[in-house]
Amino acid sequence: MNKRDYKESAPGEIYHVYNRGVANENIFIDQEDYSFFTYRLRQNLFPDEELEYSKTRIAVLPPKSFSLLGYCLMPNHFHLLIRQNGKISTSTLLLKVLTSYSKFYNKRHGRIGHLFQDRFKQVHVSDDRYLTWLSAYIHQNPKVAGLVNDPAKYKWSSYLDYITQTHGSIITGQDIILGQFKNKSDYKGFVESSYKIIKEKKDLEEYLLDI
Repeated sequence: MNKRDYKESAPGEIYHVYNRGVANENIFIDQEDYSFFTYRLRQNLFPDEELEYSKTRIAVLPPKSFSLLGYCLMPNHFHLLIRQNGKISTSTLLLKVLTSYSKFYNKRHGRIGHLFQDRFKQVHVSDDRYLTWLSAYIHQNPKVAGLVNDPAKYKWSSYLDYITQTHGSIITGQDIILGQFKNKSDYKGFVESSYKIIKEKKDLEEYLLDI
């Protein structure tokens, strides 16, 4: 499958979905922006939940349509690892979330025009090695960018869901990745050891192409 063919996503498959702001501009300014983006994700991942953020009901996707294996929201871009569980495509989920978020962001910040650069990118995750390296890459993004010294201290990623016991998370599929390690500590060690390799992108061209 072409890595950017949005129409051919298939049930049971995992995809790395990412995009950045138009002209590399920030897409998240403050905590309320990050919170609203994750809220819109949660609303479509868990439509049966009573969510207090919204004052009105909106059309959401059927329960368990997708599993979110990991994510990282950076100031000017985002990464999502998504498993499509049924026939509803990942593009349906992303278009709902990104359209809603763009309207929210533009209204809140007095902005007009496109927020995101082109359409989102989607890469099929074809094997376990690819999946584990992508997970490490996504979780190391804040440290590689110099935002934190320890990725565990970055609030807007799923890393803590992998290395600690968390509650109320939007992550539902971490066992797919953690199942390839002895335990959470083993996974943490893998991510920590990956930092230098990821920063230099040594031997990762086939996995991190065009990110």
